[in-house]
Amino acid sequence: MESAEIARRFLRFFEENGHTVVPSASLVAEDPTLLLVNAGMVPFKPYFLGQQKPPFRRATSLQKCVRTLDIDEVGKTPRHASFFQMLGNFSFGDYFKEGAIPFAWELLTRPVSEGGFGFPEDRLWVTVYLDDDEAQEIWRKVGVPAERIQRRGLADNYWHMGVPGPGGPCSEIYYDRGPQYGREGGPIADENRYLEVWNLVFMQEQLSAVRSKTDFDVAGPLPAKNIDTGMGLERMAAILQGVDNIYEIDTTSKIIKRAAELTETRYGRDERSDICLRVVADHMRAGVMLVGDGVLPSNEGRGYVLRRMLRRTIRNLRLLGAGEERYMRELTATTIEAMSGLYPELKTEEARIHTVIEAEEASFLGTLRTGTAIFDAAVAETKRKGGTVLSGEQVFQLHDTYGFPIDLTLEMAAEQGLKVDEEGFRRLMQEQRERAKADAKAKKTGHADISVFSGILEKAGKIDFVGYDRTTAEATVVGLIVNGVSVPAAGEGTSLEIVLDRTPFYAEGGGQLADQGVIRTSGAEIEVLDVQSPIDGLIVHRGKVRSGEVLVGDQAHAEIDVERRRAISRSHTATHMVHRGFRNALGESAAQAGSENSPGRFRFDFTSAGAVPPSVLRDVEDEVNAVLINDLPVRAFYTSQAEARAMGALALFGEKYGDEVRVVEVGDYSRELCGGTHVATSGQLGLIKILGESSVGAGVRRVEALVGLDAFRFLAKESVLVSQLSEQLKARREELPERIEGIVSRLRAAEKELERLRSAQVLAVAGELAAGARDVHGVSLVTHRAPDGTTADDLRKLALDVRGRFPADRAAVVVVAGVPANRPVVVVAANEAARERGVKAGQLVGVAAKALGGGGGGRDDVAQGGGSRPEAIEDALRAVEAAVASAQS
Repeated sequence: MESAEIARRFLRFFEENGHTVVPSASLVAEDPTLLLVNAGMVPFKPYFLGQQKPPFRRATSLQKCVRTLDIDEVGKTPRHASFFQMLGNFSFGDYFKEGAIPFAWELLTRPVSEGGFGFPEDRLWVTVYLDDDEAQEIWRKVGVPAERIQRRGLADNYWHMGVPGPGGPCSEIYYDRGPQYGREGGPIADENRYLEVWNLVFMQEQLSAVRSKTDFDVAGPLPAKNIDTGMGLERMAAILQGVDNIYEIDTTSKIIKRAAELTETRYGRDERSDICLRVVADHMRAGVMLVGDGVLPSNEGRGYVLRRMLRRTIRNLRLLGAGEERYMRELTATTIEAMSGLYPELKTEEARIHTVIEAEEASFLGTLRTGTAIFDAAVAETKRKGGTVLSGEQVFQLHDTYGFPIDLTLEMAAEQGLKVDEEGFRRLMQEQRERAKADAKAKKTGHADISVFSGILEKAGKIDFVGYDRTTAEATVVGLIVNGVSVPAAGEGTSLEIVLDRTPFYAEGGGQLADQGVIRTSGAEIEVLDVQSPIDGLIVHRGKVRSGEVLVGDQAHAEIDVERRRAISRSHTATHMVHRGFRNALGESAAQAGSENSPGRFRFDFTSAGAVPPSVLRDVEDEVNAVLINDLPVRAFYTSQAEARAMGALALFGEKYGDEVRVVEVGDYSRELCGGTHVATSGQLGLIKILGESSVGAGVRRVEALVGLDAFRFLAKESVLVSQLSEQLKARREELPERIEGIVSRLRAAEKELERLRSAQVLAVAGELAAGARDVHGVSLVTHRAPDGTTADDLRKLALDVRGRFPADRAAVVVVAGVPANRPVVVVAANEAARERGVKAGQLVGVAAKALGGGGGGRDDVAQGGGSRPEAIEDALRAVEAAVASAQS
């Protein structure tokens, strides 16, 4: 039975039993405690906790998940995987154990011909929590004999998310694969023979602190008893397809087969190759699904997870013999083909997914070359200091700045006979992740407990946003929050968050910045500086009480800054048009990857394999401005998500859309799903001026542009500047590029000639310096201060030139110092004869640099240092002479 058919049967069974089929949520978790969705119940967490009212009492879903805690174990066993899919049925205060257990038993044992999975009853075992007599009794009633029911403790039969949230005892169903897979005795004896197929979690407790799987605090009971079940699709497929593990099922095996073909290896030939192939298959599935959900490679957060997986894939392909060959396009295509039966949207977004993954491949192959050089330098420094451990800071820099994966660093360090301070590295990584997570959470919630917002939403209901058509509104104050706590009143000077039952203020979202303005009550005036929507249905105004005192229940007049709104709306409409323009110019793979619409200015990120030529930028700018002249109507309307996609409306990846969506179209030119504010006609934009484009990451480009009056002002300044240049150079405007190019070429030639003359002048004294060397206990010593402005490169050349003028059998040390640009630099060169007498450049430059208030180092033959005290150069030269004398005495 194929994976897609298993999913269809599961969802159909529960739909027939009164459950609403809920599509898989994005892997991008809305829960601020999670980077990615790691369990089937995550999208339903607010319903379990009673933070939000569920729109259904029963639900069923196939949820894609990514779990990275044991990513290093992926591939080493046939059971570990970072990407997996969970089938589940959920009850929110409806049925409990008495419903969940019979449902599971019926679906598992119902014949295949009747829509079930056809498991033999005598091959199924179950486990229950230690004191869960109720669950055991229900299992007995459905037909499971007592000898096939086993009790287990917290480690096995209590489930939670690993973070504060809902939890409860669970009951697991196991399939007996037969004596060839292990010993008798049920799951407690051998979990290789008895394979878990379904976990029924009886959600009934709220956990406040989770320290480990078995160490947590129970805050109290949940508002209602709920059901959360999870059936791993991959594990079920392995059983029903008669294969030994999840890597041999229909979807994953296709990727393994293609990777083996590309690298000319064979799965099952040897364990080392098998591990690499399993890593490739797992990480390709995870990578494709993450990119499909709008995640882009980066060095933090979920982007880091994606980058790490893609780079581990490339690394394992190299271990399989791929070398510099690029195989990610082939593997991406195979993965999309394997997974599109369950996720048809992958086909629609295939071009975009290819662009992102192939750009990351190209970037990482360059990183391997650069990172290896940086790694070699770190190894040399560690060994020079007599160390045996690469510091956590060095390894973190390799990872954070150069994208070098930790597993590759560990392997290469071992080859050099060094260890790695993994604890220090992981501490720095954790600090970085916590900063990123805290920043994202603070932006939305202002550090307030989400339950505070949920409480206001529950009392007031969904907030009515009237800002599409109005700039003012009469409203009632339904909530006040100060320092994360709900309060009844707030006085003058207080920074607060205020919630109205209706508002014209737009909350930041979809790339559009929030409105600003003022809220007035009969006794207070509040300046609104920011607006956010921390949870669905709630709009929170952040600001400061200018005067008076505001109370919950006050009548209020809300008024936005109209000019700011108009300017932002122009930017937002312009972003849509530029998006369409780039798609027309570069193809549909130029998909939006982010934007920011601010007053008079916007930036637009999109996927692209490389830089966009200036000619394309000009063409896009000309095209969108031609559309402006036509003054097309801008229309917004609501429709179903399916109809919107059918009419070609573009969606922003990573955004969450409901069944009903808002479509914004600019005539027949542009059509996108969008909840933002816009102009009435394209002519109101006035003008769009693209300033340029740049890279913001592998496979992602950023265009920045001006719109409206800001664009006119920019062009006016440009025109004045061109007029001034034309006047000064006595050239017509069209002649300026050629005239300026000529001036620049002559200037560069003059600079090169000056540099040559300056260098020659510096080196001209080399012979004189060598002839004037002083004898310090048998070592010829030259100390010289070069003229200020002498470059560090010339100082080095002079030191080496002077050193080379001494006979090979005569010990010689040359010290040259100067001030290239405000800060002193010193170079020390020692010939082989001097080094044999124990005089080393690296040690001497440290003495000089210390006198200069700085530091330095290098090889024994030549070294360079510097400091912050130019006035101490003579002291530094004398300190070196004293060190040479001391070494020879």
